[in-house]
Amino acid sequence: MKKTLVLFAHPFLEYSYSNRELINFYERHQHYDFRDLYEEYPDFHIAAFRERKRLLSYERIIFHFPLIWFGMPPLLRLWIDEVFDGNWVSEGEENPIEGKEVYMLVTTRSKERSFGREGKHHFTIEELISGLIVTLKCFKADVKKPFIVYEAEKLTKKDIILYKQKFTEFLGK
Repeated sequence: MKKTLVLFAHPFLEYSYSNRELINFYERHQHYDFRDLYEEYPDFHIAAFRERKRLLSYERIIFHFPLIWFGMPPLLRLWIDEVFDGNWVSEGEENPIEGKEVYMLVTTRSKERSFGREGKHHFTIEELISGLIVTLKCFKADVKKPFIVYEAEKLTKKDIILYKQKFTEFLGK
């Protein structure tokens, strides 16, 4: 089983029953190293060198976050800005994410039909988080299709169990 780093970023976790339930999936499995960025960096001062070293230790990375104002949470954006180093794309430089599988689990309050050209938001979730996707691809990560949980705050306990099962299958377990 692949050693996996989970970078979780949710600024309002105390108000998100579904995300609290979804993250206990990681806590129950020893192959997942779960990091809550809002817990680790409440002052938004990222220990970039430590985070870069951490990335080297994993075979797979999961970014788990809610869609906030049609993008990723501010601390996750800052984490990427601080941790990722433009030198990684140069020949001969060590790139701690090159070739690693990268997954995204994105939660949203909206219905699936709200996204896309015909939806009320006019963009797909992939388009809304394209900055993250392009960044990861630029750094030669093996970026997988995002796993999206729609209407996250309306999920029942049974729905959450089903999503955990689907996500496990999605990860190829």
